[in-house]
Amino acid sequence: MKKVLLNLVFLFALACFAEAQEFKVADIFSDNMVLQQKINNPFWGWGKPGTKVTISTSWNPDKEYTGVINSKGTWKIAVPTPAAGGPYEVTVTANKKKVFQNVFVGEVWLASGQSNMSMPLKGYYCQPVLGATEAILSSAKKQIHFINIPTLAAYKPLEHFEAEWVKASPENVAECTAVGWFFADFLQRNMDVPVGIINASYGGSNIEAWMNAEACKQFDDIPVPPLSDETSPWISNVPTVLYNGMIHPLVGYGIKGIIWYQGESNIFNVPRYAPSVAAMVSKWREAWGLGEIPFYYAQIAPYDYKEWNFFTPQWPEVSAYQREAQRQCLTLIPNSAMAVLLDVGERYLIHPRRKKEVGDRLGMLALSKTYGMKGFEAESPTYSKMEVEGNKAIIHFDNQFNGLTSYGKTLELFEISGDNKVFHKADAYIDEEKGTVVVTCKYVAEPKAVRYAFKDFVKAELFGTGGLPVSSFRTDDWD
Repeated sequence: MKKVLLNLVFLFALACFAEAQEFKVADIFSDNMVLQQKINNPFWGWGKPGTKVTISTSWNPDKEYTGVINSKGTWKIAVPTPAAGGPYEVTVTANKKKVFQNVFVGEVWLASGQSNMSMPLKGYYCQPVLGATEAILSSAKKQIHFINIPTLAAYKPLEHFEAEWVKASPENVAECTAVGWFFADFLQRNMDVPVGIINASYGGSNIEAWMNAEACKQFDDIPVPPLSDETSPWISNVPTVLYNGMIHPLVGYGIKGIIWYQGESNIFNVPRYAPSVAAMVSKWREAWGLGEIPFYYAQIAPYDYKEWNFFTPQWPEVSAYQREAQRQCLTLIPNSAMAVLLDVGERYLIHPRRKKEVGDRLGMLALSKTYGMKGFEAESPTYSKMEVEGNKAIIHFDNQFNGLTSYGKTLELFEISGDNKVFHKADAYIDEEKGTVVVTCKYVAEPKAVRYAFKDFVKAELFGTGGLPVSSFRTDDWD
């Protein structure tokens, strides 16, 4: 009996060794993938040390790219990609051959965050996405491909997952992230190139879960869990676990940039949010090795958080402070920009149905800042400074494309305070000649601070003339 058990253990060990030696290409590569154009695109995988690996492509059939599997059983080969086009084939050969078909070259973006990013085009149960049916029915005509990375938390960095790229069609596109879809569609319509979306998002996740261990260790109050083989599809708020399970397996794949929609789950520790996002982005960029790739993110939309406020009694309008923290990210993260969503929120629905505006606004940031297109309002006007003239507070704004507008409506969301820190509803109007907003109140003779739309739930009333809303803001830093 003992001999039989020993033989079984030996056979099991031999099988594990053989599996470890089996030639593999990383799971992010599959049929229907989109490769980032005009870069040295890394391919990588595993196999028996010393084995030669060769890659050939149908866009340059006379050229081969070679490497050797190292002593650790890993390999990586950079393959130059041409200008946008396709379909192509990519052949990877070692002791066996793998042929990837229907490969396109174009623009590839990583989409990540929590439920408002993961919300699929079909919507959540009883929570719709406006324009979804039209988008689904027209998807077959689009050169858009996507891959949904499985939701998985892990207590050590993983290498593998089970998912494949698909070409968008009416049969499958309902499962694509709605924000990612509208972003990709916006780029494709305006650039006429194939677009690939890698969706690695998880509903309810906090920022700490997306930070790697090195980023977390920058903060005394973020405990890094010990390494283990434990995984779970149900955990979204433990530090490092979503980076380990959903981002680490992708690191190195050629991408143009990152779009991000997250923040609702971090309203319980607002002061650390902006530095945490900055640390996360810095470490993601460091891991990818592509320099300061673009990071464009959506500011959380207004929502009535009163039912959540027992967690944060010190901030009765907690999400206004979170939106402020997201504005602060702009100063901490190089090559970043924010899509303001102050006009798309819904009082009792944390998943706004207007996802097209989100994708389009992120797309406008990309067209302007990444692809260099000009002649349109790509960013919301941003609060710059306050000046006081007598009883008037003069609010100045940067990033004005063609002035400010309220579309003819009275400005109702401005508040003003004197030294006593008591805010009163203000009278406000746009000085069109100077591009400022003038704020006064009969109860405040000497203005000290102004706040605009600094509430959990509001509907934007101040816009750039291109239609982009101004973010809520405050001129004070009072507790």
